[in-house]
Amino acid sequence: MPIYDFRCRACGHEFEALVRPQDHEPTRCPSCRHVDLERLLSSFAVSTAEKTQAAAKKSRQRQANANKDKLVADEEYRKEHEGH
Repeated sequence: MPIYDFRCRACGHEFEALVRPQDHEPTRCPSCRHVDLERLLSSFAVSTAEKTQAAAKKSRQRQANANKDKLVADEEYRKEHEGH
């Protein structure tokens, strides 16, 4: 069964709703009960393992960049103070 994301045009509430072909009543906002809804683009599901791998990769990249910045700063400091 498809689950859709909606935004109510009346009150601005965003929510998900299961929409089945056999439903005769229109989907209503759970906050104000209006039927004037805008269907939003749904985000796709990502598994926890994919999220964990992506976070680890981002962390490693951030650490590598920090190490590179430190090495560059150390090298610049060494060059400035080499002849002193």
